[in-house]
Amino acid sequence: MTGFRFPVGRLPDEALLSGLATGDPELAVIFVRRFQQRVFGVAMAVTGDQQLAEDVAQQTFERAWRHAQIYDPRRGSVTTWLTTIAHNLAVDAVRARRTEPMAPEDLDPLLEAVTETPERWALADEASTQLRAALGRLPREQARALMMAGVYGMTAQQVADAEQIPLGTAKTRIRTAMARLRTALTASEGGGDDR
Repeated sequence: MTGFRFPVGRLPDEALLSGLATGDPELAVIFVRRFQQRVFGVAMAVTGDQQLAEDVAQQTFERAWRHAQIYDPRRGSVTTWLTTIAHNLAVDAVRARRTEPMAPEDLDPLLEAVTETPERWALADEASTQLRAALGRLPREQARALMMAGVYGMTAQQVADAEQIPLGTAKTRIRTAMARLRTALTASEGGGDDR
């Protein structure tokens, strides 16, 4: 039994994360139980595969345990930090499984999921919210080209082939989308987006 003054289950997230970092088994179990549904939900939303989502969730908690000491509360809550880890691992897992580029017709649902997702509250870190909003304001063809290049790692030539457009057009869409995102994010850092 630990010597806490109030029930362990009511400890703040940061205290549980510190307990996880020290290797306290009781706090580690409580930490996992507190966040397991949220982490699994993010992984499932990205992967669409229960087994892969379970693997991603396990990897998320392993990574949180290994890197708990570098958590910085000034950069976001424990929930945001943990769900960001889960999201990034899930995207990496999907990329690793993909043997060929995603069909262009499958990008629209993915684009919707990135810009408006039920897990939005879990990933509600200010920077990601601003990025999703800026991405949502891009013209559809620019957003698609940016997703293909940025998320799926496709070259400009692969984007051109997938979209059946000239290579120069694909490069312009990617470059313009990046410039618009940069402008939108820079404007929001400077006191708010006026658009």
